[in-house]
Amino acid sequence: MKLLLEISLHFSLFCIMLAMLFCTLRLLKGPSSQDRVLALDTLWMCAMLFAILLGISFSSQVYFEWAMLIALTGFVSSVALAKFLMRGEIIE
Repeated sequence: MKLLLEISLHFSLFCIMLAMLFCTLRLLKGPSSQDRVLALDTLWMCAMLFAILLGISFSSQVYFEWAMLIALTGFVSSVALAKFLMRGEIIE
């Protein structure tokens, strides 16, 4: 059972790193600002999942705390960027 868990963790880490690579390419090369914001949103979500998988594989609570900080920061930045794209200003 432990071998199956290790194989699935390595496969999912590889898939998330591949998704992060594609998100970075879209972030740098995106045709519009909406595409770039969506790529950034997906990138922080992948970073959060990456930290969770590292926490599972190393059995450490620190990675789960990092994942929580990434999630909170990513959510606030997504809301701020969406508000900026809609209205042109963040603070009313």
